[in-house]
Amino acid sequence: MILPLVLHPDERLQSVTRPIQEITEEVEELLDNLQDTMIAHDGVGLAAPQVGKNLQVAVVEEEDGEIIELINPRIVQATGETIDVEGCLSIPHVYGTVARAKRILVHYYDREGDEMEMEAYDYLARAIQHEIDHLHGVLFTEKMIERIPEEQLESYMEGNEDD
Repeated sequence: MILPLVLHPDERLQSVTRPIQEITEEVEELLDNLQDTMIAHDGVGLAAPQVGKNLQVAVVEEEDGEIIELINPRIVQATGETIDVEGCLSIPHVYGTVARAKRILVHYYDREGDEMEMEAYDYLARAIQHEIDHLHGVLFTEKMIERIPEEQLESYMEGNEDD
C-alpha cells in the first residue's frame, strides 16, 4: 500500500525513532508499504518517520534494483569521505551536497529477525546513511554544504560525473 509522505517541516521528521522489539505482522506490513511508497515516488530509500511511523525501520534500493530492508540499523564502522548531491522525498525540490562516509559497515535485522551485517560503498553507503539519519531525526539539510537549485541540478551532476 502506498502511504502518504510526511513533509518538512513536520516535527515527526526530527524525532528519534523507537527500536523494534519484536518483528510482527505490522512490522512486515510496514516494510512492504515503505517499499511500495518509495517506488511510487521514485525514491532510492525511505524511512518509517517519512510515513509517520516512529520506528527504526527503513528500506533502500540498490543500483541493481534489489531492496534492502533495515530494522534497527546501526553503523559500526565508517571510513573515507565523499561529497555528493542528495535530495529527500520529505523535502521536495531541495537538493544539496552532503559529505558522507565512502564505506560503511552496518548491522541490522531482516524481516525474519536474523542479525545481518553488510559492507556498503559509495552510492549504497550514502543512501543507507541518509535513511539511518532519518531514524535519528536528522535531515540531510542539516548536513548540507551547498544548496543546488533544482534547475541547475542536471548540469551540476553532469559537471561532476568524474569525481
